Amino acid sequence: MREPPPFAIRGCDVSDKIKFGRGGRKPAVPGADPVAPDTGERPIPRSPAQALRPDGGVEPPKRRRARAARSQVVIFANFLFTLLILSMVALGGAMYLGKLRFEQAGPLTASSTYMVRPGATLIQIANGLERRGMITNARIFELGARTYGNQDAFKAGEFEITAGASMKDIMETMVQGVAILHPLTIVEGTTVVQAFQRIAENEFLAGDMPSDVPPEGMLIADTQKFTRGTERSDIIARMIDQQERLIAQIWEKRDPDVPLNDMNEFVTLASIVEKETALAEERPRVAGVFVNRLERGMRLQSDPTIIYGIFGGEGKPADRPIYQSDIDNPTPYNTYQIDGLPPGPIAIPGRASLEAVANPAQTDELFFVADGTGGHAFARTLDEHNANVRRWRQIEAEREAAREAAEQAAEGEATPN
Repeated sequence: MREPPPFAIRGCDVSDKIKFGRGGRKPAVPGADPVAPDTGERPIPRSPAQALRPDGGVEPPKRRRARAARSQVVIFANFLFTLLILSMVALGGAMYLGKLRFEQAGPLTASSTYMVRPGATLIQIANGLERRGMITNARIFELGARTYGNQDAFKAGEFEITAGASMKDIMETMVQGVAILHPLTIVEGTTVVQAFQRIAENEFLAGDMPSDVPPEGMLIADTQKFTRGTERSDIIARMIDQQERLIAQIWEKRDPDVPLNDMNEFVTLASIVEKETALAEERPRVAGVFVNRLERGMRLQSDPTIIYGIFGGEGKPADRPIYQSDIDNPTPYNTYQIDGLPPGPIAIPGRASLEAVANPAQTDELFFVADGTGGHAFARTLDEHNANVRRWRQIEAEREAAREAAEQAAEGEATPN
């Protein structure tokens, strides 16, 4: 007997497979979750209300933010870090621009000078430079000096600021202490009074003159270098110290046969030699003449001693001659009237005259007189000396006649016809 077709409805078994739709799919169970997995268990019966309510389905998983991102501390730290980076960039840029301005050429178009007073602060120096138009910005100058570690290294003194000098150039000049030095020259043969007048009149020195004047001859004849504002008393003290050391040094190396008892006599004779000749090569010879006369008990008969005995440290007027009455004037310094040496020096002797007296020329000459060329004619005997004196007087007479003739010629040219 033939089997009925599978799709026959009549008489079919409910357990037979139905070939509609997807094969093998089990019929839905009333009330079961259509998407729930088939676990083989019977579904839990629900109420009619729950059965009519649609299922919500499965919610997608929620995205969870990192805990650090939600932290307010981290957010604030990020802000601070960003602010720090921006600040460093800004500071670096400012420092670079400041460095450029610190090293670029300055505004001066001509060289000038600037005085840093003792004890001046960096801010005072910077402000002063800006006021004088030597720099463009005092604050940049101050910060630049501090950056180089020179805030306390500036020296006092007067400094030359060259045209176009940068702030860095100015700083280095003042830190290195390359100050302008002004000269003060005291010439050999000057008296102490005359030297004091030069010191008092010097415009670059400061302060009052000391009330006590050192003994004659006890300032060094030399050129002193000093910065503007140096005290006059300091210069004088320096000159006294230098002369004392110079005299002691040469005195120690003197010829032991020189007939001088102490350093006062030594300086006194050196001052006479200084006033008698300006030629360095003659000084030992002139000193030898005076030493010979002292040893023989002869008076020195030096004209400069006449002048000092009358006029003292002020000196004789240039146009005043020496009269016979001056020669006969018995002052303590007039070596035409006294035996031996005067009581003290008549001028400031230089090194060459001191050395000449300490080691005079070995000669038998006893006289000398001017020869008309700036030097002297020396003689061993009085007759030789008198001949030299006549020659000198003839030269003087000829010069006087030439001078009078020149004056008359000048007057004739000035007189109208």
